[in-house]
Amino acid sequence: MNYSVKEIFYSLQGEGARTGRPAVFCRFTGCNLWSGEERHRSTAECNFCDTDFVGTDGVGGGKFADAQKLSTRLASYWPERHRGAPYVVFTGGEPLLQLDRQLIDAMRDQGFEVAVETNGTLLAPAGIDWLCVSPKGQAGLRQTTGSELKLVFPQANVNPEDFIGLGFDHFYLQPREEINRPDEHLSSDNIKQCTVYCLSHPQWQLSLQTHKFLGIR
Repeated sequence: MNYSVKEIFYSLQGEGARTGRPAVFCRFTGCNLWSGEERHRSTAECNFCDTDFVGTDGVGGGKFADAQKLSTRLASYWPERHRGAPYVVFTGGEPLLQLDRQLIDAMRDQGFEVAVETNGTLLAPAGIDWLCVSPKGQAGLRQTTGSELKLVFPQANVNPEDFIGLGFDHFYLQPREEINRPDEHLSSDNIKQCTVYCLSHPQWQLSLQTHKFLGIR
């Protein structure tokens, strides 16, 4: 399979249960809920996305002819001669449009633990070690089990309690970023709504985009 990658980088996981863990990030191009073009944002199923996943022109991005070539490139980003389990996070866009068992197995052969961040509209292939599902709008959720469910909140006509019975180990609310307010990327009202909801529904925990507070990728 030919893989299209927007960017590859090494950083700290900024969200959810594994916040602070060093990881190699592989951001695939493309998504099934938004084209990535601003002219389509208002009518997209997910219209609050804060990520550029269009094209292959990002740092480390490009076309990779097969799983071995991409896995070798990803492995090269992990620091040599250091302890700690190598960890890769596949994200997007929607990574499950491209991620397949061949690439998962290739990363395992490189010694990596494999994590995925998906919108849950596609079933995940076997072999993933950490699966984060982040439901978007009214898009049908097919992947109903995993390591964590991370719900961007608030979303119109989305009730967190509709998800609490699903088969996830952790449930997180993450304040929605206000795309049209670049001077205040996190609305204090959205943070407050998430905080109040978690306090009154303690099966939910609060997730913050700590990488943005820290000024890292």
